[in-house]
Amino acid sequence: MNRALLHELELVSKEVNSTLNSMFGIEQEPQIFYKASKHLIDAGGKRLRPFLTLKACEIVGGKSDEVLQIAASIEFIHTFTLVHDDIMDSDYIRRGVPTVHVLWGIPLAIIAGDLLFAKAYETILRTKQSSSSQLLKVLSTVNNATLNICEGQALDLLFEKRRDVTEKEYLEMIYKKTAVLLEAAAKVGALIGGGTSDQIKKIGDFAHYSGLAFQIIDDVLGLKSCEETLGKPFGSDIREGKNTIVLIHALAKADIKVREQILSIMGNRKAKSDQISKVIQMIDLLGSFDYAIKKAEILIEKAKKELVLFPPSQSKDMLIDLCNYIISRKY
Repeated sequence: MNRALLHELELVSKEVNSTLNSMFGIEQEPQIFYKASKHLIDAGGKRLRPFLTLKACEIVGGKSDEVLQIAASIEFIHTFTLVHDDIMDSDYIRRGVPTVHVLWGIPLAIIAGDLLFAKAYETILRTKQSSSSQLLKVLSTVNNATLNICEGQALDLLFEKRRDVTEKEYLEMIYKKTAVLLEAAAKVGALIGGGTSDQIKKIGDFAHYSGLAFQIIDDVLGLKSCEETLGKPFGSDIREGKNTIVLIHALAKADIKVREQILSIMGNRKAKSDQISKVIQMIDLLGSFDYAIKKAEILIEKAKKELVLFPPSQSKDMLIDLCNYIISRKY
């Protein structure tokens, strides 16, 4: 990540964190419930979605402080999905810390996620700089994204029971599960910033393609990175039987013997690290990692093309730098 982007992300994180924290009162009761709800927020994160909201606002001529609360609401939605996603996947670590359900149990984790969801809408409704019609459009965009996220999560779970998931189905699933919130984050930023319908569409498409690439690279890292770097369990996608683009490609290219070896470990939650490592080696030999990375690179180029008609600006440069960062994560 280049220094300019890193510096800008740090600034955005400070602003967004301050807004997120302001939505929680002092010593609210029951304290353990609010502590659980804030756990992943306090653990950090890059705040890419709020960053997109602020830069989308600026690139159409708006002021970022006018959309800060809405940017924070997007982060509330994102964190809510992480809490519930960790429960569904039985993951024990997120952002380098124990997950909410590991620390406080599944029932409390579920309602902690629900609180974050409610806080998202409370934060939007507290926005004072925007008109009622603008806020209604923001609410509609965020609500539509949330519905898509739920559908994407459901597809992700249902796909675990199948071994015939196509690449097209996978791309639709990750659009709903991941890219749609990035798309919404960009659209609401441009909307509040006073962007035209064409500008809002273009910045939304930029985030759409970037979001798909981000998830594809995430799927690559989920198999190639160590637990300390990734911030979540090593090889969890294989243990959970996730149909990522990497595994879909590998199963399509493997001969019968190798395919059977992969399938014997895929979905086995008790698989040992050496078994996971062996499967990863097979996948690598089949060229599946290279295939996924190439797909992500194509999507990043599509994303950059959506910015061509925007005039030169620091915000535009930051969004291009964000694209470069997303694709550089493969290393």
